[in-house]
Amino acid sequence: MAIIHARVDERLIHGQVAMVWTNTVGATRIVVVNDAAVKDEMIIAALKMAKPAGVKLSILSKNRAIEKFAEKTYDGEKVFLITKNVGDMAALVAAGVEIRAINVGNVAKHEGSRPIKKSVELNDTDIAQIKEIIGKGIPVTAQMIPNESDQSILNYL
Repeated sequence: MAIIHARVDERLIHGQVAMVWTNTVGATRIVVVNDAAVKDEMIIAALKMAKPAGVKLSILSKNRAIEKFAEKTYDGEKVFLITKNVGDMAALVAAGVEIRAINVGNVAKHEGSRPIKKSVELNDTDIAQIKEIIGKGIPVTAQMIPNESDQSILNYL
């Protein structure tokens, strides 16, 4: 299995992801999946600058990511998968991308959302998608940093 860690973080690659999470999980490649990011040259340039030295980077649309994982393109690599929102991660899971566990790290206020913990705001759609993912046997946590508790996100809902 290529994916060693999957995280929802609207900031995509930033200090915590670049330095703490990538090193903690031992990733050799970061795969960012978001349809808007793949079309925005400024975001692409920022992601390339933010990634840690020596770590490969792929920025993909949801459909392209589904294809790449189905083709086993990243087998033999240690992939840190990052999506900007719960919906993108749910789409990957629904398409059969093999993900062992998901960490919801940072989701800012958005339409209909309410805080469930510091730095994580979810709306009813997000919560339904998370429950569907958990229903498929994939644990979902809400951790900002690796040494924070990795208890189920259900404990915050």
